[in-house]
Amino acid sequence: MNKITLIARREFLTRVQKKTFLLTTILLPLLMFGFYAMMIYFTVSSGEKFSIAVADESNIFNGKIDNKDDINFEFLKGETPASLKAKIEKETYDGYVYIPAGSNILQIDSIEVHSSKSIGMISKQNIEDILNSRLEEQRLLSLNISKSQLDSAQKSSHIIFPSSEGTSDSGQEVGLIVGYISGFLIYIILLIYGTMVMRGVMEEKVSRIAEVIVSSVKPFQLMMGKIFGIGAVGLVQFLIWIILMVSLNFLLPIIFPGLMEQMQSQPIQPASMQAAEAVKKASESGLLGNLSGINFPLIIGCFIFYFLGGYLLYSSLFAAVGSAVNEDPQDAQSLVLPITMPIIFGIVIMMKAINEPTSGLAVFGSLFPLTSPIVMMARIAQGVPDPVPVWQLLVSMLLLIIGFMATTWLAAKIYRTGILMYGKKVTWKELWKWAWRKA
Repeated sequence: MNKITLIARREFLTRVQKKTFLLTTILLPLLMFGFYAMMIYFTVSSGEKFSIAVADESNIFNGKIDNKDDINFEFLKGETPASLKAKIEKETYDGYVYIPAGSNILQIDSIEVHSSKSIGMISKQNIEDILNSRLEEQRLLSLNISKSQLDSAQKSSHIIFPSSEGTSDSGQEVGLIVGYISGFLIYIILLIYGTMVMRGVMEEKVSRIAEVIVSSVKPFQLMMGKIFGIGAVGLVQFLIWIILMVSLNFLLPIIFPGLMEQMQSQPIQPASMQAAEAVKKASESGLLGNLSGINFPLIIGCFIFYFLGGYLLYSSLFAAVGSAVNEDPQDAQSLVLPITMPIIFGIVIMMKAINEPTSGLAVFGSLFPLTSPIVMMARIAQGVPDPVPVWQLLVSMLLLIIGFMATTWLAAKIYRTGILMYGKKVTWKELWKWAWRKA
């Protein structure tokens, strides 16, 4: 055990003391924050300001249209289409709306918005929404429906789906978001740090350092030392990222004052539809205030367990692949594919488990050791014992431990043979023979 600790310490210090570690640990969150801030800025800002003259000869709008965002409406009297066109040519206004006398509010099918320049899609959507909203209100009022009656008729009810444990639907939606983030983080961790273990083993094999090291320690001790050391580096780096990202997110309201109001007032666009809708629902239904209903001690404890269990399971497989390949990176890619497929399959099942946490596929994915670190985290955040029974959680943890022990045993046997073998292109059939070869 002392030799494993020494190797792990060496791997940890060697990587942490590099300048590249400090740069990636500090700069990556800053770059991500900068990209995130720019994306929000361009999402909530249309970049166009429009002033529109309205000549309403039939008093369809009753002299009132609410201005929103960067769209400004101004009513004019005694104007004709020719005079309005002259005003936009002189750039007094950016566009105009002309409604001739004798028009009936109940018979208007279309309204033309004339402009001397091209109008962007966001501005078009804004103008259309504003005019349609005002027309709808005026049509109902023309039918002797008062404003209070109109507001009462258009008022939507908040539909609640309480669980058997009394958890509100808003609390469940917060759990869904937390589960998605947790599962996706573990997905990223398994890919990044598993690959890091494989490359570390490959570097020592190619440079022949492994031949010197195995003269003093057993191959199993060398493999476990590298796994623990690189895992500690990943854990430290990951914790720093979390702290930095959470801290930087508090700066968003300072950088973009009134951000929530702007995002709610923007029309939903294809690129930002899900994010904007989630923010809008969160603010309207008070989701952000339901964090107290989430069992964070359980989620954090399970996240650490599944992070460590999933990392140890997959890193042993990645280490085995790293010990079997030589200088050619293509050999590593062909051998890594069967290992990465369960990780990708896990993220696919997780998307199903988020919407249907009690489905057969979700239960299977949360119990199967190769996918449980990703899928189970998505289910746990939605509640224990509903929708995740306690027995499923315990069985999932037990199977993950057994899976780690089994993969470590197989990987150690492959590692023992592969770390000292050179000049031969290895296949999965060959690796299977090494794994079951008697010592």
